[in-house]
Amino acid sequence: MPTHLTLPHLDGLYEHSPWVVESALAQNAQGFQSMAALKAALALAVESSSLDKKLALIRAHPELAGKAMVDKTLTSESTHEQGKAGLTHCTPAEFAKIQKMNAAYNAKFGWPFILAVRGPRGTGLSKAQIIATFERRLGYPADYEMAECLRQINRIAEIRLDDKFGVQPLLGHELWDWQEELAAFSDPEFKERGELTVTYLTKAHLACAALLKRQMRNCGFDDVRIDAVGNVVGVYYGNPLSANADISPTSQGQTKTLLTGSHYDTVRNGGKYDGRLGIYVPMMCVRELFKAGKRLPFNLEVVGFAEEEGQRYKATFLGSGALTGDFDPSWLDQQDADGITMRQAMLDAGLPATMDAIHAEKRDAKNYLGFVEVHIEQGPVLNELNLPLGVVTSINGSVRYLCKVDGMASHAGTTPMTRRKDAAVVVAEMILAVERCANAEPELVATVGQLHVPSGSINVVPGACQFSIDLRAPVDEKRDLLEANIHKTLRAIANSRGVNLTMDRILAASAAPSDSAWQARWEEAVQSLGLPAHRMNSGAGHDAMKLHTLMPQAMLFVRGENAGISHNPLESTTSHDMDLVVQAFTHLLNEM
Repeated sequence: MPTHLTLPHLDGLYEHSPWVVESALAQNAQGFQSMAALKAALALAVESSSLDKKLALIRAHPELAGKAMVDKTLTSESTHEQGKAGLTHCTPAEFAKIQKMNAAYNAKFGWPFILAVRGPRGTGLSKAQIIATFERRLGYPADYEMAECLRQINRIAEIRLDDKFGVQPLLGHELWDWQEELAAFSDPEFKERGELTVTYLTKAHLACAALLKRQMRNCGFDDVRIDAVGNVVGVYYGNPLSANADISPTSQGQTKTLLTGSHYDTVRNGGKYDGRLGIYVPMMCVRELFKAGKRLPFNLEVVGFAEEEGQRYKATFLGSGALTGDFDPSWLDQQDADGITMRQAMLDAGLPATMDAIHAEKRDAKNYLGFVEVHIEQGPVLNELNLPLGVVTSINGSVRYLCKVDGMASHAGTTPMTRRKDAAVVVAEMILAVERCANAEPELVATVGQLHVPSGSINVVPGACQFSIDLRAPVDEKRDLLEANIHKTLRAIANSRGVNLTMDRILAASAAPSDSAWQARWEEAVQSLGLPAHRMNSGAGHDAMKLHTLMPQAMLFVRGENAGISHNPLESTTSHDMDLVVQAFTHLLNEM
């Protein structure tokens, strides 16, 4: 990339809209530290523009497989992109379907459908993927869809920028391919439906472990093993490399160890990146170190945790819990849906299934520098900010309740409105109250995710209503205040309505604030790429929460596509963003 960019260098990045580049260049007269910094400046120029300019930018783009393509009046960039996705060779049926969707989309929104058809890896989406995305986005609200179009335009510009300067996110492409290879394994029935589901110690789970073990060896790890609970553990030793180094879980010679990793199990019908990205990024760093013949002044231990999601057995954080000494012995006697105990599943997988073996996996904190984890964000924040990376300040603490309101069932036709004790109406009021309580501070969240009227009938005033509450906050003090406020508020509603409220607390998890020194290292790593170090909380739980009880921890988030959706087949990220996180992780390792 030239040191001092001018408009001709960047011509054609934004379809018939040179003002985007002009604005970015004007705001950065001193130049750009990196390609990532340039991309962030371009995205900011789009975001900070007026509504009229945004609409004009969107409308400057051609329809997919539309009149401009047929008339051969597309720009060379658009011709290349639509051709790469196969849109220049549609069947009559495909062409007719796309034209029908183009018309419906324009009628609803008033602008053309925009999609970066070269996709998250840059090699091109299939026509089936394009059509499925088109159909899905036709149902979006207008404000959301406009924002999505602008994000897609920035993604198109990102790929065009690579083409102009002949660069490619090669490590990101390889990470993409590794994720696809691992995603080939899925539990029966789900696999047949094309869905990704990998639960603890199934055949698919064991196949994932075997692949990770083989890949770690290929990357150059010195020691690779599958531990007593099915975690895949790889160690890359630091200098000086001792010929008789102790490779037990509690000690790796005289050199301290940095621990990292994430989980490789999934939720049912989940995504390809949740957890798994946090295994593959440090693996790529080790491979590059090994290829360069370079050793770090500490050991790097990467763990693919066997279980985090609690899908087959009611035992979450089982993999990381073994490392912290928090494995509950009663878990071994739990049965799955088919009546198979965890102990038997372990034995069938060739694991010892004894507490002695599991206890031996506990790590000694004095041998460790800390734990760092890379994870896909699982939320919309980075996506909306047009930022590829975010530094986690804390993993939220949470509390969960199962609640029930008991009113009085009565006839829907004969009970006057003033004489009712409608449990569902009371719960509706309570749900709004929960929302108000959580809105009191920006970092608080609360969700009523389950709602049920037992034995409900269309002509009966509900006598009972059951609901759940999930509340979270970045520090325990705020979580506890929110919990107390919700208790007080819901009790007051129940009393005023003359109904009975029961609230059963079923889970409480402490917050895990990031260690300040490790958080600062992540921030420096992100800034070294020419990007702002955006600080954010994690609303979801992670293996880092468990390791937090044993050693300092800090996390780095990677932007997700599709509004950051996770636990869903649409979960995705780009090879560009994955390439950046490898660079950030490498910087963190080198600067230590």
